[in-house]
Amino acid sequence: MEYTVQKLGSLAGVSTRALRYYDELGILRPARINSSGYRIYGQSEVDRLQQILFYRELGLSLDRIKDIVTAPSFDGKHALREHREKLLEKREQLDLLIANVEKTLAQAEGRMIMTNKEKFEGFKQKMLDDNESKYGQEIRAKYGDEQVDKSNRKIKNMTEAQYAEIEQLGADVHAALAEAFATGDPAGELAQKAADLHRQWLSFYWDSYTKEAHAGVAQMYVDDERFTAYYDKVQPGSAEFLRDAVLIYTGMKSQ
Repeated sequence: MEYTVQKLGSLAGVSTRALRYYDELGILRPARINSSGYRIYGQSEVDRLQQILFYRELGLSLDRIKDIVTAPSFDGKHALREHREKLLEKREQLDLLIANVEKTLAQAEGRMIMTNKEKFEGFKQKMLDDNESKYGQEIRAKYGDEQVDKSNRKIKNMTEAQYAEIEQLGADVHAALAEAFATGDPAGELAQKAADLHRQWLSFYWDSYTKEAHAGVAQMYVDDERFTAYYDKVQPGSAEFLRDAVLIYTGMKSQ
């Protein structure tokens, strides 16, 4: 069966403007252009659009989706299996949050007592799922599945006090970085304090710390635009400044 851009948009719940944009990006070309100049889509394009929408639902950028679906090695069946696993993980996380709300309500009504550990289980899982969706592929490629899985288990087993401590450390890193950035000296005392706080923060997530890995993470903050945007949202240039401070701190860059 074939579809015009209007019919495909109506079928998929996607605007015709979005479909035309996908064409411009090169991630969803029409099967052909008819004699009247209309885009015509066939079954393979319908399947491709389904894949694109799955990836969008998982939070991937259009640039990243293009890299995936246009790669010569792209396997539609394998991608569907991955989608299924991700959706099952999302469902598990939602089930945890629903259970968390139900327990909290039961406690408020005096029907049960909820431990502090139970109060935070759903939120820790959501943090893990969000990080996996945004950065999982890059982090796993850089450090391996085993290291990432160990880190995730460590987070899931954190106590309430540890969870609060890591949240505070994260805030301290940003505060120290902002203060150090104003000096303009990544080798200065304030910048090295920020780098040390960053090491402490990372050590909550990592099974073991190495200077090489620390420097590698700091470099990734500059190489990956998503990390750069996160650190530069308050002060542009912060990601690069932190990278330089960490390279000096770890001895990977001479002062």
